[in-house]
Amino acid sequence: MRTLRVTTDPDDSATRSVTLPAAWEDDAAQALAQITQNGGPIRLSTEAARWVDTIDACPPLPGTPANAPSPARSLSYLLLMRQLAPNIALWERHPDEIPGFVVRLSGFVQEDGFAPEHFVACLKLACDSLRRLHAATRVERTGELPLFDLPADPSEEPAGIILLTDLDACLASMGLDYDSDAGREAARAIAALATSIAHAGTNLSLPTIPACASLPGLRALAAEACAAMEGQHLSPVETGFSGPGPVDALLGVESCGLAPVFSPLRSDGHLRASTLARLAYRGLTPESALAMALAGEAPLPPTRPEAHAAMHKAMERSVDFLPELPEPELANLRARLERGARRQLPMRQTGFTQRTAVGGHSLFMRTSEFEDGTLGEVSIIPTRETPMARGLMDCLGQAVSIGLQFGAPLDAFVERFAYTRFGPAGTVEGDPGAAYASSMLDYAFRTLSEAYLGQHMPDAPQIEPNAEDTSPMLPFDHSSGDTPRGRRLRLVS
Repeated sequence: MRTLRVTTDPDDSATRSVTLPAAWEDDAAQALAQITQNGGPIRLSTEAARWVDTIDACPPLPGTPANAPSPARSLSYLLLMRQLAPNIALWERHPDEIPGFVVRLSGFVQEDGFAPEHFVACLKLACDSLRRLHAATRVERTGELPLFDLPADPSEEPAGIILLTDLDACLASMGLDYDSDAGREAARAIAALATSIAHAGTNLSLPTIPACASLPGLRALAAEACAAMEGQHLSPVETGFSGPGPVDALLGVESCGLAPVFSPLRSDGHLRASTLARLAYRGLTPESALAMALAGEAPLPPTRPEAHAAMHKAMERSVDFLPELPEPELANLRARLERGARRQLPMRQTGFTQRTAVGGHSLFMRTSEFEDGTLGEVSIIPTRETPMARGLMDCLGQAVSIGLQFGAPLDAFVERFAYTRFGPAGTVEGDPGAAYASSMLDYAFRTLSEAYLGQHMPDAPQIEPNAEDTSPMLPFDHSSGDTPRGRRLRLVS
């Protein structure tokens, strides 16, 4: 054992003493301090004894053999081996929240591969512990008030949840790539096995365990375990994959839940255990992998960003609950913007500044770009116009900029504002790419189209102020001899 001084709040200088096994990382001490909020020094053995003793004090379920061993010692061993840990609700003993266990899949891979018998025994112990706790505490809501609206049959209530984690490291220890059909097949088989054990003896349906070449015998093992619990009318235990939280850090997982490990290095710069396992299965040492990398070859195939979504889809029918897919920073940016997420401009921005004149009236235009070179902000200022005209043009530029930052396409603005007709209009001076503009907005948005959309838009036909419009908006027939009230008539909506 060793003792560290850690803090749970970076803005607070106060530290707490945490005692835990010497082989555990510093992150585990930080996670233990986050889980335990009662203040004072923390010892892993003392804190674990609280929830272990709570489960051990619950009476056994009906039908349990009289000589059955107590679950306390086995639960403590599984925690020390970092194969299983309670969720926050069970660790802090919150009666109004769903208790459960987090199971680290990579902890069940031995030298000869994945150990399904050990995995099934762990799941049975976790399910039995949750059901014992549920039978003893089901009448509690807040720890004091009883519930009067509980179902008469306890088997209709979920006893808890089992969350799987560290899937990618488990596949790496088995010599399987996360982004491969074999990896997804093995992951589905392991998750379906866990759900079958959790649903055995309940009213919930059992998932189909797919045939897996790297994990033979899982179907027979699950059938044997389920047959032994058939007809017991047990409370259901649901399954899923964990989300980010301190319990995963306490177990020392490399990737939370079913997420992939994108980086082969730890935060301290050393190779991850999953990276070493994948190199070993390819017959490579860290030195030979470094030599390949220096020679321009990839020692390990990179994980595609789409691999996480593919694994998520493969798991849809293997567990009861799946965490939401995280959205990549830029790859799925449009989906984020469609849900109202505003894209921020970088602190140092690129773009261009254009000073020109339209019909003798000065115009100053400036643009700012995102990291990928797309337009993110535009400012259109008529420098010598009235304060009202300058204010309206500035507000229009801000409105267009906000729209661009929320994902509105630039071509929609160009289609709306190009070739608009209002004064000042006339000859363009200062920009060889345009000779005439029907308005300042016409010039500005045709310039943006050429700069950011790669589409050159020709000048609008010049129309003299007193010239007759040859194409009115409505086909009025003047052949009847009636004299129109004005020279030009337009329908304005």
